[in-house]
Parts: sequence; structure tokens; C-alpha cells
Amino acid sequence: MPRRIIIHAGFHKTGTTSIQATLRENRVALKKHVALRLRWHMKDLVAATRGYSTWRDPLTLIKVQDRFTRLMEDLPGMPRRTLVISAEELSGHLPGRGALEDYSAAPILLYAFWEIARARYPEAEIMIYLSTRAPEPWLASAYAEHVKASNMTLDFDDFAARYRGASDLDGMVAEVASRVPVPVHHRALESCTDLPLGPADPLLDLCDIPLSLRAELTAVPPANTRLGEDVLQAMLQANRTHESAAARNAAKAHILKEAQPR
Repeated sequence: MPRRIIIHAGFHKTGTTSIQATLRENRVALKKHVALRLRWHMKDLVAATRGYSTWRDPLTLIKVQDRFTRLMEDLPGMPRRTLVISAEELSGHLPGRGALEDYSAAPILLYAFWEIARARYPEAEIMIYLSTRAPEPWLASAYAEHVKASNMTLDFDDFAARYRGASDLDGMVAEVASRVPVPVHHRALESCTDLPLGPADPLLDLCDIPLSLRAELTAVPPANTRLGEDVLQAMLQANRTHESAAARNAAKAHILKEAQPR
């Protein structure tokens, strides 16, 4: 069984893609010390967590619990290693999707994960890690993500006014810590700028990896960086212009292609 289980559950737009890319890039080097389950290993589970954050119905929560249980049951033997489960969607959808205004589903989801992990591995140390970000840059990044990936038509000021409550990630960390009976660690993206592996370093600190191995790990370039303002405005206009998803997506794909360096 694992000696430690770390549930890294977001939040979105806090360097999570870079963290997962770093873990994946170094998975062979880490293998003796860390077992990884990243977002692409649990597509069914994150589909259910997104659904629960949207609907908050008991049936979807049962689906979440069932899929996390299967994730636990399907794990291979990993004696004395640290199990890292990392996906920002473990906290639900990115606020701003449909009527979803905040991360209030996160404490419920994380309590369910803790309860299942404890039942499966009662002797393992369980902890939660939450990456955070200052409110203003989080709002800007979340807005850009919605413009790029959905049919968002709000301008930024209206988006920021509506979803400002969701940007209090430190407040949500405190809420999780008050409701899930395990240590809750967190680190702001802004404080990771000068770290050798960027936002992945605070998570790796919790894995007790030998210092000699840490020095050998490979850094990766920042992932999923924000769009330029001209590209963002062009995509916003495409969202406002095209009613069909197919036409909208085709227009935005063309905008992205034209924005690539040649």
C-alpha cells in the first residue's frame, strides 16, 4: 500500500497544467518513490466531479464516489511509495461555466475522496494539496480560459464582478481545511516563480524525495499560457458572432492558427 496519499485538487488556472506536465516528464525518475494518477488517468471520474459541481444532486455524488472507489481498487502494489492524485477537476468545474459561481462543491468532493481513501488504505497518511493564485490574476486567467474554451460573451469587467467570490482561493482553502480532517497544504503560484521546477516544487516537497533525485529532475516550460489581448478579443467577438458551436469553434481555431509565430 502507499505510505502517503496526496490529493492535488486544483484549483484551475494556478499552474496545475505545468505541475502535471512536470510530473509526467519525470515519471520514470520518480517511479521508485512516487506513483502518479493524473487527470488523463481518470477521465470518467473528472466528468462526474464536473457534473456534481454543476448539479449538486445525490445521484451524481454517488457516481463520483463509485468512480473514485474504482480508482483506488485498480491501483497496483506500490509499497512505501507516495501516491499523487492530481487533477484540477477534482474540485469540480472552473467557476464561470454555466451557472457555476464558485468552488463550494470542493469541500464535499474532497471529503468523499478522503473517506474512500482512508477506508481503502487505513494506515496511509492522507493529505490535500491546493495550488492557489492571487484574485486579480486568477480572474483574468479564468476569463481568458472561458473565452477560449466556451461560448463566453461577457466582457472582463462583468465577468470579474460576477465571479469575484470564486477568486478567493485562500478562503476556499480554509473552508476545505475546516471540513476535511486531514492536513491541507497550499502554495500561491506567484511564490513559485523562482523555484527550479516552478509550481511543481511545493507538491514534490510533500513527497519526501531524496535531494539527490530532486536535483536531477527536469523542468518543463510553462504550459497553457494566457492568450494575447488581441487574440482574446478576436475570440470574444467570435463567441458573440457565431451561434452554432461548430462555426464558433472553427472561427476560434482559425484565430489561433493565425496567431502562431511563422
